[in-house]
Amino acid sequence: MPIEIVVGLPHLSEGPILQRARRLQVPALISANCLSRWDRRKGWPEWLGWKTGPLQNAVGLRSLDLDSGGFVCASRYGGIPWTVDAYMMLAASYPFRRIASLDYCVEQEIARDREEVLDRLSRTIRTNRECRARAENLGIADRFMPVIQGRAPVDYERVCDALALSMVPGAIIGVGSMCRRAVAGPEGLIAVFEYLDRILPPGVRLHGFGVKGTSLSYLKGLEHRIASIDSQAYGIAARQEARKRGASKTNEMVADHLEAWTAAQIHRARSAATTIQCELPLSPPARVVTDSWEAAIAQARREIRDLIESGDLDHDEVTTAWVEGWAADLYAAAA
Repeated sequence: MPIEIVVGLPHLSEGPILQRARRLQVPALISANCLSRWDRRKGWPEWLGWKTGPLQNAVGLRSLDLDSGGFVCASRYGGIPWTVDAYMMLAASYPFRRIASLDYCVEQEIARDREEVLDRLSRTIRTNRECRARAENLGIADRFMPVIQGRAPVDYERVCDALALSMVPGAIIGVGSMCRRAVAGPEGLIAVFEYLDRILPPGVRLHGFGVKGTSLSYLKGLEHRIASIDSQAYGIAARQEARKRGASKTNEMVADHLEAWTAAQIHRARSAATTIQCELPLSPPARVVTDSWEAAIAQARREIRDLIESGDLDHDEVTTAWVEGWAADLYAAAA
């Protein structure tokens, strides 16, 4: 069965883009961010809650999935502005086909070093557990989609192990931090999906967030594991065409690119495979720490991550000053 192509929609406003998605009858996905209300009168964006009215316009779509918008939040606002409870209330307000967990992406521009990657993995583990608990209370657990994160393939395995109760036959698991990832290489898209295929139980399938359409021909043979991918890359193509023509980017132009992009991805998903020489994925090298203060910092981070994952610390409470204070206590105790 070919990998399903899910079209990311920039909004649910009535107009050419939404009308084209209805006519094409393709599965669609929206980010929670496009349903947010903001107040910028203070000179910075202040989140005020959800605007659920646009969801009424989703009538006629083949299906609609909800994404938490983690990358946009991290890059634009510096963090997730809404709570788990607020997000899951939005998830329960409409019969979304799939509801992605809140998660913490680890793209290079967001997580600049290995320690920050590990911190964000622990936060992703915790928010997955919290979102699942809320989904069960709200009666929507059957539509909940856990999301795993990582930089290296073994990072994803760590999150899978921590969320082992979700790794059951029939589950769809979202795979994050894909949109800026190279196809090849030890941390490339192919390496990640092939590694997950080897370690996950049979019957667990994957959804790739923001996977480049050009990658589809390299993923042949993994259809049993990859259920679907999504992208909004057609919007970039429309912007490039408008710039080239010296014209405004209209919704009609975007809709045309949506249709052309979708047709191209469906063709790729059904076409012959493209082979590539893959590299063996390796674990990130462990950093050797010889300085006693750095060792105390590393130990403090490990202990804090454990507390975040267990739920004894909130996933957004930790600051650099807190880590350093924790490390100072460890350093003094060891002196």
